[in-house]
Amino acid sequence: MLGSPIAHSKSPALQLAAYGVLGLDWQYSAVEVTDDTLADFVESRDDAWRGLSLTMPLKRDILALLDRRDLLVQTTGSANTVLFRGDGNKRYLHGFNTDVFGITEAFRRQGTTKLGIVQILGGGATAASAIVAAGQLGAHTVHVSVRTPDKATGLLDVGKAAGVTVIIGSLADAPTAAKRPDAVISTIPNGVETGIVFPEDTRSTAVLLDVAYHPWPSALASEWNAAGGAVIGGLDMLVLQALAQVRIFVGGNPASALDKEPVVLAAMFAAVGL
Repeated sequence: MLGSPIAHSKSPALQLAAYGVLGLDWQYSAVEVTDDTLADFVESRDDAWRGLSLTMPLKRDILALLDRRDLLVQTTGSANTVLFRGDGNKRYLHGFNTDVFGITEAFRRQGTTKLGIVQILGGGATAASAIVAAGQLGAHTVHVSVRTPDKATGLLDVGKAAGVTVIIGSLADAPTAAKRPDAVISTIPNGVETGIVFPEDTRSTAVLLDVAYHPWPSALASEWNAAGGAVIGGLDMLVLQALAQVRIFVGGNPASALDKEPVVLAAMFAAVGL
């Protein structure tokens, strides 16, 4: 797992739990890598390496190094998984996006299989994945609230590719941007407080998916809980997107289920206390 900061990452525990169930003697660790050191790190890996996971701020920086991109990488403009294919001089890098899967599956496991209007907080790489996930769940309109709307206009193209209408506005106006959204997805990083307070009728009726997981519950999750609303925590999404990564590293295909996958998934949830 590459990123910065990375010390808090729970990905090694998730991945190693999966490999233990599968009987694979593989190694997986977190490494502090920035956008300035990413290319050197990737290019210096030898044939012992199967692949890489990426978190902020590298999900877009990795694109320039990829030889192939799956459809979701092309649609979202971000990749969080790299598979090394071939070997030696013939090796090439194949990029995947498993965040979309993590978001859609988190909603489905919670019981939400259909969305119409979605409110997203934040405009980074995860927000792009959330737009595509919303489209896969049937959403027709996505409101994206960011600190600087002019810097998020690229998300309009993501929405077009995903078949949804994207409306970009100010983060301060998020509580009233969408009337009666079916879901609110916060892509704000761990520990970053926005001071945003949604109306009680939104908190009691819309499903909240907050990608943050430390500290938990987040301020938003606490507000939703107080209103009796449904909350999906960031750890759920983290585990599910990691499951798709394990599928890629083991079998090369994020859509192909693993042997003993229910047991693998249970072990991954247990590894993060769920």
